[in-house]
Amino acid sequence: MLTAIYDFWYAAYQAELSSNTEGWAHTFSFLNLFQYVTFRAATAGLLAFGISILIGPRIIRKLISLKVGQPIRTAEEVHKLAELHGGKIGTPTMGGVLILASVLISTLICARVFNPFVAVCACTMAACGLLGFVDDYAKVKKKNSDGVSSHTKLFWQLVIALIASCFIYFKTEISGFGASAQQIQDGLVGFRLRDASIGIGEICFPLFKEPLFNLGIFVIPFFVLIIIGCSNAVNLTDGLDGLASGCTISVALSYSMLAYLAGHFFMATEYLVIPHNRYIAELAVFLMALAGASFGFLWFNCHPAKVFMGDTGSLAIGGALGTAAICTKQELLLVIIGGVFVMEALSVMLQVGSFKLRKKRIFKMAPIHHHFELLGWHESQVIIRFWILSIMLALFGLALLKIA
Repeated sequence: MLTAIYDFWYAAYQAELSSNTEGWAHTFSFLNLFQYVTFRAATAGLLAFGISILIGPRIIRKLISLKVGQPIRTAEEVHKLAELHGGKIGTPTMGGVLILASVLISTLICARVFNPFVAVCACTMAACGLLGFVDDYAKVKKKNSDGVSSHTKLFWQLVIALIASCFIYFKTEISGFGASAQQIQDGLVGFRLRDASIGIGEICFPLFKEPLFNLGIFVIPFFVLIIIGCSNAVNLTDGLDGLASGCTISVALSYSMLAYLAGHFFMATEYLVIPHNRYIAELAVFLMALAGASFGFLWFNCHPAKVFMGDTGSLAIGGALGTAAICTKQELLLVIIGGVFVMEALSVMLQVGSFKLRKKRIFKMAPIHHHFELLGWHESQVIIRFWILSIMLALFGLALLKIA
């Protein structure tokens, strides 16, 4: 919407310049701010936060009136943890609709929604959010923690991730990374970067100036794995008040910066030597909206939480972040920047694998945040320490950009 206003104003402004007259377009020259991604990204973040704060109480009251309380696992299932989380019974879930609404409305207003990077991330987020909503509704209806069956959920995650991955692979504007032919012809590219075009199937990491390897069309299943893995990792992290939303902020802000840098030719190719795409900077607007919405949701989700995001929010956030990592060609860096999510997912895999192979558990309970709770850490301690770890990992990931 803001970009449409800018385009209309810019056309009128150019017409006034050509006719040597000063009209309304000169009067509203401040609209020139809308051309800058930085301005629109900051606006999207603030707008998403404002929307969350304004409509949050109404959504929470509505969820309470609908009696969509979060089902808590019984003492037979989780033993001592049931005592620690007993006070959460009845807290409304499905709060992820607040995040989805804030992000999508802010993106619609502030971003160029037909930009392929913005479109694929927003659509993936919406689709994963819908799947999560169905899962949350099933849990509420059954009044237990068993929602949609794991096989059904995985099937639809696979469908969503496959569609997004194929779009990314076959869409020309997305698949063209590196220096364009016109930029080479115009002499805008340094000699060492004249063959710097990077295919969408090539896998990069900031420590190396050249792609590590090229998967070709087999990069599609790799993309599918990233989207599904990230979606489920955020879902596993969402077990304590504000834990997932707080970690989402640091990851979303980091990838917003990566998208902005990758979209600026000289910064990406001559200075940082990271994959460049002239369309990618617009994704920063979407990611800033996600960060702002997460801040707004955290206002109500901080301990003691008034609402839980549920699978509606966690699956959506994970899908969006995984897709954004692919779009920026920084898929492997997600392991570092999203390290808390990775740690949570790995703890579950190690726990399950160890129990099946050795009949012994590595942790007192998985995901790992529950392990620290059972060690005696207060819930707030676990949350804040994981937030700190998430911020440090994000900073470390960004610091790697200029090491090579």
